[in-house]
Amino acid sequence: MSKLKIAIQKSGRLNEDSLKLLKDCGLAIHNGKDQLKVVVNNFPVELLYLRNSDIPQYLEDGTADLGIIGENLLLEKQKQVSVVKKLGFSKCRVSLAVPKDLEDNSLKYFNGKKIATSYPVTLQKFLSENKISAEIHPISGSVEIAPNIGLADGICDIVSSGSTLFRNGLKETQVILKSEAVLVKSLKLSKAQQAILDKLLFRINAVLRAKNSKYILLNVPNEKIKQVSKLLPVLKSPTILPLADEGWSSLHTVIDETKFWEVIDELKAAGAEDILIVPIDKMVI
Repeated sequence: MSKLKIAIQKSGRLNEDSLKLLKDCGLAIHNGKDQLKVVVNNFPVELLYLRNSDIPQYLEDGTADLGIIGENLLLEKQKQVSVVKKLGFSKCRVSLAVPKDLEDNSLKYFNGKKIATSYPVTLQKFLSENKISAEIHPISGSVEIAPNIGLADGICDIVSSGSTLFRNGLKETQVILKSEAVLVKSLKLSKAQQAILDKLLFRINAVLRAKNSKYILLNVPNEKIKQVSKLLPVLKSPTILPLADEGWSSLHTVIDETKFWEVIDELKAAGAEDILIVPIDKMVI
């Protein structure tokens, strides 16, 4: 029987978010201590716990069939793989940063300067596109310390909240690219494996939709049903149920939460009452 081998980060934030997504999709994942390969018993999947930087190569070689990695790393490694879906978590950006007391925040500042980075390919592409000539110092880990010890005039690194830069006396000046976790597949998938991926992708799409959707219930005077229904940015037509109190009905539907809050005042003005919002982010199918 065919299986999919899914590579995920063996430790760190991306590991936690990846496991949560897969478990929300109904995969029974039971990790043993220090296991680097785990078989999922209720779905034709094996998990491989790898170093983040190794995952693109495993995918290109076909040793892993799927991977969940940061888009920034995928662009840096430039391997022959295919992005299946952006997943919406582990968002960050790859940015240039300089000492915070420096007055020049322009990109031109980096002309003729030394830049320390763990992303030399990404940085060189950006500098070339912007006709900036700088000396790149590829290093791994603790990039933020480079300006403080005289190794570089600035850095290029991942930024999330910016707190690490602040603690090291740096400030972000230029955003090179924005990144998030992506589901990536090998170009060597068989037809049987692609069929398994399609089933998994159906579950992933359902989980991601549920994170931003809410089940809404509200009571409406019968004469206002059409007016209120037009205000609801529904995924499907609302279910309308008559209430014991004659002249009133209850509307039930699933909508995007953000769109709901945009029209809440209009709904109330149209006569909607007893509005109840039920989270459905634990529902998959």
